[in-house]
Formats: sequence, C-alpha cells, structure tokens
Amino acid sequence: MTAPDHLDADRLSAPGGQPVLVVDAAFWRRPLAPIQALVIGLDRAGAMPAIGADDFDLLLTSAADAPRPWVSIAPPDFDARVELLTGAVGKNPLAATIAAQVLRLAAKLTIADALTVESFAYSALLGGAEFARWRTTAKIGGAVASPPDPVMIERTGDRIALTLNDPAGRNAMTAAMRDALFEALANAIDDPSRPAVVLRGIGKCFSTGGALPEFGTARDLAGAHAVRTLHNCARALDALGPRATARLHGACVGSGIEIAAAAHRRLAASDAWFQLPELSMGLIPGAGGTATVARAIGRHRTLWMLLSGKRIGAAQALDWGLIHAIEDIS
Repeated sequence: MTAPDHLDADRLSAPGGQPVLVVDAAFWRRPLAPIQALVIGLDRAGAMPAIGADDFDLLLTSAADAPRPWVSIAPPDFDARVELLTGAVGKNPLAATIAAQVLRLAAKLTIADALTVESFAYSALLGGAEFARWRTTAKIGGAVASPPDPVMIERTGDRIALTLNDPAGRNAMTAAMRDALFEALANAIDDPSRPAVVLRGIGKCFSTGGALPEFGTARDLAGAHAVRTLHNCARALDALGPRATARLHGACVGSGIEIAAAAHRRLAASDAWFQLPELSMGLIPGAGGTATVARAIGRHRTLWMLLSGKRIGAAQALDWGLIHAIEDIS
C-alpha cells in the first residue's frame, strides 16, 4: 500500500468509510498524513520482524508465546480472528478508532491525565449513535437495588480490607458502590498512619463491572464527566502506591478489572478471568482501563481485549502482566 497523502487521510477514518487498515507488519510505516484509521499489523509467517510499535495500534503474529506488544494467534485460526477483529471495528467504528486514539494518548500521559482523557472520550461516546443503538437493542433489567453497605470496611492493625459487598448482584459497580469505594480509598490515602489496603469482592466473583441499568441514564454528560473524574477509584487506588493490593477471583469484567489494575500488587485465584466488553456497547472503558490495563499489559494488547471482547484466564493474565501471581485468595 502506498503511503496516503493528506487528502487520502479523510477516507481512512470512520467518517470516511475505512476505519481500519490491515497491513503487513514487516513493511508498514505510519505515514505523515494524520490518518484516523486503526492500524492492525500482521505477521502471518510468525517471523517476528523488527517493527516500530508506535506505527501500529494492534500487532498479531502466528508465532507462539510472542512477547509484548504482539498478540499470538494460532495459525489455523489466524485469518478468522483477523476477520472477527475487523468486523468489530466495522460494527462500532467510532468507538474502535476513539479507543485506539485514547490508548495512544494515555501512553504519553500521567495516569491522572490519562484518566481525564478517557472520561472525555467516554462521555462523547455516551452521546453517540453507536451507544444509542446498543441501548435500543440491549435487554436490560429494571432499577438497580444496591445493598445498604456496598463496600465493607474492616481494619485490623495497620491493614484495611475493602470488600465489594453485593454478592447477589455479582458486585456490579453501581454508582453507590463506586462512591463508597472512592470514599474509603480517599480516607486511606489521607490516613497519617499509612495503612495497607486490600481490595477484594465477596461471593462468586470480584465484580462483573458496571451495572447495566445505569448505563446511559445520565442526561448531563458534562456533569457526568465531572463526577466520574472526581470520584475516580482507579486514580485513588493508584495514589496508594505500594500500600494497595487487589485480590481477584471469578469474573473481573469491565470496571471490575479497570479499577483493580491500578493496584500496585494484583493477586488472582486460578478461577479468575478478565474481559473488556465495552466496545460491543459502542463505548470504551470508563473506569480507567485505557490507563490502568494499558499500563499493565501495553496499549496494543489492551486494544485486542477491547476489539475481541474475549476473556483471558489467570494464566494468560499472569503471562501478560495483568496480575502478579496466582494463589489462593481465601
């Protein structure tokens, strides 16, 4: 493919009708023209060519156990997986290309600034047609019933345990739970005794992420952005530094991994699994994932999680650096 000029760049975008480019990783170099299209670089032969990672948004190889930033795909599945990824971009082209843009920006920013950029983009997509389409077609239940104490707080000596406490709701991250968690984390940050903090969830899983009935209920998207950045649990957890540990089990979906990924130490049970499903809703992560997950596993692999929507198990999460150890967390 010849390098596009500035006029060609218009068509290499979601509005221009070509939101994704699939290229040979060995020969592609990002052009000077400001293309918006998401760039997927392929290494079908598994040769692991020398590349400039900044030229790509996602890198796929048939080589087994490839190092970061590559994502390994088994040769028999390679073309089918590429088709699924490009299909995901085609279904929600604005959300996909905005995700790639935000991930690129986040890699160059402090975590606080990266979270702000993510929130701007998330609010924009909440007002977009792709999310509106998902809201129209999704089968979402009624109002969320939050327990009286959505986060349990227990202090033992110089250690505070914060436990997500809605097992019946699979610890879905409601606004009430988010606010309670942020308050508890903020108190721990300000505590002059500098206690260690352990974040965990009660019941069968850590958290299935945002409570679906609450998605899209905000009418003032600017105000929602302000609240989201004020009460950002990922920022608060990151501010604790080495004092923070997340203990994960079962489903860790959406905000259920985006927040936990900000913890300095992340431990998981062998049954833990991780997923970023937001793109299928016409959104990007809104609880910090483009900053926290990307810092753990890199922006290319984070984008793969978003485009594929696939679950990764504890072993793969450990290999990628999303968690630091697999152990009994009881």
